[in-house]
Amino acid sequence: MKRLLIVASLLGAAPALADEGMWTYNNFPAAKVKEKYGFEPSQDWLDKVRLASAKFGGGCSSSFVSPDGLVMTNHHCARGCIQQLSTAKKDFIANGFYAKTQAEELQCPALELSQLVEITDVTDQLNTATKGLTGKSYADTLKAEMAKLEQACTKGAPDVRCDVVTLYQGGKYNLYRYQRYQDVRLVFAPEHAIAFFGGDPDNFEFPRYDLDVTFVRAYAKDGKPAKSPNYFKWSDKGVKEGDLTFVSGNPGRTSRGLTVAQLEYLRDTGLPKQLFKLSEIRGMVSEFQNRGPEQKRISSNLLFGVENGLKSTKGKHEQLVDKAFFAQKVAAEQELRAKVNADPKMKAKYGNAWDEIARAQEAFRNMRKEYENVENGFNSQLFYVARTLVRAADERAKPDTERLRGYNEANLRSLENQLMSKAPVYPELEIAQLTFALTKIREELGPDHAFVKKVLGKESPASLATRVIKGSKLADLKLREQLYKGGKQAIEASKDPMIQLAALVDPDGRAIRKTYEEQVEAVIRKNSELVAQAKFEVYGTGIYPDATGTLRLSFGSVKGYTEDGKTVAPITAMGNTFDRHTGEEPFALPKSWLAAQKDLTASTPMNFVTTNDIIGGNSGSPVINKDAEVVGLVFDGNIQSLGGDYGFDESVNRTVAVHSEALIEALKKVYKADRVLEELRPGSTPTVKASPSL
Repeated sequence: MKRLLIVASLLGAAPALADEGMWTYNNFPAAKVKEKYGFEPSQDWLDKVRLASAKFGGGCSSSFVSPDGLVMTNHHCARGCIQQLSTAKKDFIANGFYAKTQAEELQCPALELSQLVEITDVTDQLNTATKGLTGKSYADTLKAEMAKLEQACTKGAPDVRCDVVTLYQGGKYNLYRYQRYQDVRLVFAPEHAIAFFGGDPDNFEFPRYDLDVTFVRAYAKDGKPAKSPNYFKWSDKGVKEGDLTFVSGNPGRTSRGLTVAQLEYLRDTGLPKQLFKLSEIRGMVSEFQNRGPEQKRISSNLLFGVENGLKSTKGKHEQLVDKAFFAQKVAAEQELRAKVNADPKMKAKYGNAWDEIARAQEAFRNMRKEYENVENGFNSQLFYVARTLVRAADERAKPDTERLRGYNEANLRSLENQLMSKAPVYPELEIAQLTFALTKIREELGPDHAFVKKVLGKESPASLATRVIKGSKLADLKLREQLYKGGKQAIEASKDPMIQLAALVDPDGRAIRKTYEEQVEAVIRKNSELVAQAKFEVYGTGIYPDATGTLRLSFGSVKGYTEDGKTVAPITAMGNTFDRHTGEEPFALPKSWLAAQKDLTASTPMNFVTTNDIIGGNSGSPVINKDAEVVGLVFDGNIQSLGGDYGFDESVNRTVAVHSEALIEALKKVYKADRVLEELRPGSTPTVKASPSL
């Protein structure tokens, strides 16, 4: 892997160079785009693009592509919905899905779309409220003020969500107001074999030949398709090498603004621990899949996520253990601290911030095992339902400003939507996951730890997991509703073994969470604000914030790169997809593609790469041109982009996308998806009969 150059993101200070940056919509460098590409996005253009974009579920991106609520995202983003709607007899993951009529569109059991409709800067309000405070007082006050702002923003509307977003590690705060769509229905999904063609060997690689797409539809409260006047029209020509591109999506979390102490923790402890755990989970799930075809089907989405996370984490760790790269991060921090210490006023205000963060990181090292295992160690769908019910009973009885984050009035509608999800529960998989989780808790904390004794008693992890999963009735949505509405009294009276387990461990989880929030999170947040303010004072405000899982816009162009001395062309052709077909997974094309090969135009662009700056979470983002037309669909980054969590190098970091023409060619000639085609390109008139495979 080619290592990153010294660029703005490494320094975490100077204005971004080249095509770098995941920019907020209220601080987009339009003039810089004009300087390099000759096009300056207007405010109207930015507003339209923002409103045509949507967050997909908890960790992906999507976009409206018709005036009637049709939404485009990745197949791998919608896998949860597709698998939840599947059965042993109707496996939509393996065989694909196409609703030939609106009536055939199937509602996703646990999916929500969020459209960012308004951004308000609330930095001054929060800074005024927390001025002079530290530790617990700072944490409590900040949490309370955020809850007040979010509650005032939602005004009790069930289809609105408001979140205070922390930017620049606390240097700025924005209040984001979202329109929520909770009725989302599956319209089209191809077979897994083409959506993830090449499988894990090709993941984060290029050249690629994937059709990683799914279309869903947002519905309004009246049960009719939502009207979406702000949507992306489809380009007539697609995109070619050198063309300007924009990516609007929800990148996860980057760590480009972290201090050296925080990066040292990730390098030495956080990422290695994550790698070990993901590797073990992969082994557990692989063993589970070997039990039979149904076990393989119900756990395929879990394995996909684990393998994807494992490869991504490896790339991040490789970046941080590179000595030259890390030395650059150290030098950048030393440069900033030297500038701060050279000014007496700045030194008095900011000088201790880095040391305070380092002390908080050391405190976290000492509590990591308990925090990760007691508060976050239980890996079970039913356990998290139970814990949500237990905590909701406590939190909803408190004043809004005193509740745990996530249980505030502004967040309750989303929480309730997840809690009452119709997603199927697979007891055998639940037992395997919870057994593994309990085994790891005992391994990490030790058999003599008080918490381990409290949880397991005389039982083994397997026997406890089997007992509570088989004995629980929480798969029943009516019971969940009764317990949720019944509050504390209903929870305390419940004999459900999973509720009892969640109630048993909740005091311990709350205690270690409180310690973490006060001794680690509050200290890091407060001092990160000071570091950010020092950067603003030294280098100015023309910089972008780290990604936070919220909507951002990046710009770039279609461009190849050099790897191992060889030139990598920026666009692949659909015809070459068949050259990679071996007939064996993961290079086995579905029957629908083999049957349609003679009808497909081999020269149709299939996948392409751009210099847009993205990170995990951008999956499902539209790639658009200067006319705000769809020219592609982001589904991956190349292997060099994995280090993008900590820095960006335009010479090799690449976004990987499905070409818009490949999507049209496949919908028309492989899947005969007339209804979808007509929405994307009104006036399309496919002439071939509908494919029998979907």
